[in-house]
Amino acid sequence: MPFITAALLSLVEQAGSSVAILCEGLQREELLRSRLTRFEVVRQLKTLGDSMAQMDSDLHGAMPELDWPLWQAMRLRLDGLPGEELDEALWFACESLVPATLLWLRVYRQSQPTLFRG
Repeated sequence: MPFITAALLSLVEQAGSSVAILCEGLQREELLRSRLTRFEVVRQLKTLGDSMAQMDSDLHGAMPELDWPLWQAMRLRLDGLPGEELDEALWFACESLVPATLLWLRVYRQSQPTLFRG
């Protein structure tokens, strides 16, 4: 199980970093208008959310600052119909949820390094 956890955490970090890079310097309207960037951001967010959903519930207790319920809701939202709700979710993920997740993962990598090793 530790190997799977480490692999999933790595996927979360990689996908989150990709989102951060793709969205860096973009305004909301720029992201929403750019078909290629938007598509890739959504793809990376789905990878991140799906990876988080596969993690054992024990990990939720070990990393309580990660917003597990919000990531579950985000996964569902990203599969929803196009429109304002999806646009809002996408922008929120880029501006708030992903940066917070990456921040906490850095903290946990320092305080609980064994979780990140396979």
